Amino acid sequence: MSKKKANGPTSNTIALNKKAKHEYHIEERFEAGLALLGWEVKSLRAGKAQLVDAYVLLKNGEAWLLGAHITPLNTASTHVIADPTRTRKLLLHAKEIAKIIGQVNQAGHTCIPLALYWKGNKVKCEIALVKGKKLFDKRATEKERDWNRQKQRIMREANT
Repeated sequence: MSKKKANGPTSNTIALNKKAKHEYHIEERFEAGLALLGWEVKSLRAGKAQLVDAYVLLKNGEAWLLGAHITPLNTASTHVIADPTRTRKLLLHAKEIAKIIGQVNQAGHTCIPLALYWKGNKVKCEIALVKGKKLFDKRATEKERDWNRQKQRIMREANT
């Protein structure tokens, strides 16, 4: 007998920050845990999260996720006043936080969230140390993407 999977998304990804790869050069990635309330976990299971304008604040040796929007479910948050954009604590090792703080203090570096995803029954946040792209970098990235698409098209046509 095989167990049936629950009806839901097949991917472990909850939310992606698609704008990040366009706006920044990603230099180093970290996996952080996320301190959440019960209603937030239920909303994440329903896929109601956005990371568009979110960023990571480093303060007093702790990392905080600001600007992430988790839309409250009407059924799950009846007894609490839900704040969809509240500041959430990121759970990292002290060495990782020290490394991130050291890099962020250098000119041009910042720390942003890239994705929210499930790892087992825990919610993880992938954060990255990034450096802002200039306009010509963005154009070069777009040209390279277009060229790769065109190469794929040519290869596909040659194989058929």
